[in-house]
Amino acid sequence: MDALSQAFRALGDSTRLRILRLLDEAPLNVSELVSLVGVAQSSVSHHLARLKALELIKEERQAGFTYYSLNVERSDPRWALVTLARGADDPHGDRARLAELLRRREDRHSLNERLLEPGQSWMLWATALSTLLPRLDVADFGCGTGVLTVELARWARKVVAIDRSASALAQAAARAQREGLANIDFLEGDLHRLGLEADSQDLVVVSQSLHHVREPAGVLSEAARISRPSGRLLVLELLPHEEQWVKDRLGHLHLGFAPDELAAIAQRAGFQHVQVTPFPREGTVPFRVFLLTGAKE
Repeated sequence: MDALSQAFRALGDSTRLRILRLLDEAPLNVSELVSLVGVAQSSVSHHLARLKALELIKEERQAGFTYYSLNVERSDPRWALVTLARGADDPHGDRARLAELLRRREDRHSLNERLLEPGQSWMLWATALSTLLPRLDVADFGCGTGVLTVELARWARKVVAIDRSASALAQAAARAQREGLANIDFLEGDLHRLGLEADSQDLVVVSQSLHHVREPAGVLSEAARISRPSGRLLVLELLPHEEQWVKDRLGHLHLGFAPDELAAIAQRAGFQHVQVTPFPREGTVPFRVFLLTGAKE
């Protein structure tokens, strides 16, 4: 009875309860739990130590990492706690982020298996194929920390990486420096009104940035303004969804877009030959994306 009472008291902390529920779904390491629950690593480690002391979870070393998992069997009187955790509301979107994390983990595992052939590298293939692309002037709208920016810069003549976050741009600049790329200009600014010259870009890339802006129509109009005649637009965005937690946690202002509506906005902005390609949902991840392309006449 004392062990059961201690377990109930330990799970009176909401973060600890969230961690227990996640570990019921899959073994996770500390870094993964930090990314899922959004608290400091020291705090996550403290919660894990408390749960481990009560023998609610166990740990196991795998590939250099310590993974934690549930240590409560159905016959254990404390199983009722696990049942309660499973049925609790999920206002933070933990399950959605966990599904995405597990999908990425599986992708990495599959990729590693495919790369067992000596000399085989998808990065090398991507670099080789990029040599076939024309040298373009590219604007990367909402570049964040520059993951996509550096890939664009490998084949572009010049990339203008734009974001409203100075800290994100600093990380993007550091990434570009590590990659030895000198053909990127970094611009801190509002995507609705940029200081770039009209008709100056061959390609504008807007990768999952529109759901962060106040007026998507204004951003696409700005994209059209800076595009050269025959310049291309490439937008990657989320389809409509019901995950409200992304507003507070990730700063989303829009819960995705209906492709037809966004296509109409792009056409009104000045892009023609607009095409939309939806991508299937992957596993249990609640988010689906679609690709929108167009050209300025």
